[in-house]
Amino acid sequence: MCSGYLKNKLGKAYDGPAIDPEWARNKRGKFHRLNTLESVAEGLVGFSAVYVIWHSSVKQGWVYVGRKNDLAMALDEAADNEDIQEYEPNGGLLVSWSPIVANRQNGVLRYLHDAMKPKVKNRAVHDIEDGPIKVIPPKRK
Repeated sequence: MCSGYLKNKLGKAYDGPAIDPEWARNKRGKFHRLNTLESVAEGLVGFSAVYVIWHSSVKQGWVYVGRKNDLAMALDEAADNEDIQEYEPNGGLLVSWSPIVANRQNGVLRYLHDAMKPKVKNRAVHDIEDGPIKVIPPKRK
């Protein structure tokens, strides 16, 4: 990650311009479909990241944002989550992730959750004490 993620001496989160965390795409340059993603084959077991799920209908919408130290487990759980899967008929569910430095993931998660207002709320966000760290969300194409 870039040096902009460092906190100042007062403990406030980075508040400069939003940083592009380079969201993951497949080999064709497209975002992954959640329900067909083979998380083990993608090497996501034990991979720590912040991830974003959205549906790709004409009126696209953010569905969920999270962080996990084992992204394969997180995405498998999301594929089985009824609240998330409710949005699958709306054009399919897409997912992307970024390997944000572990001690900055909570700040990024907090920012994305507050800014994107996903349809399925992540309850863990309410326990985050870190200040938000501004990042650019994936371009929903």
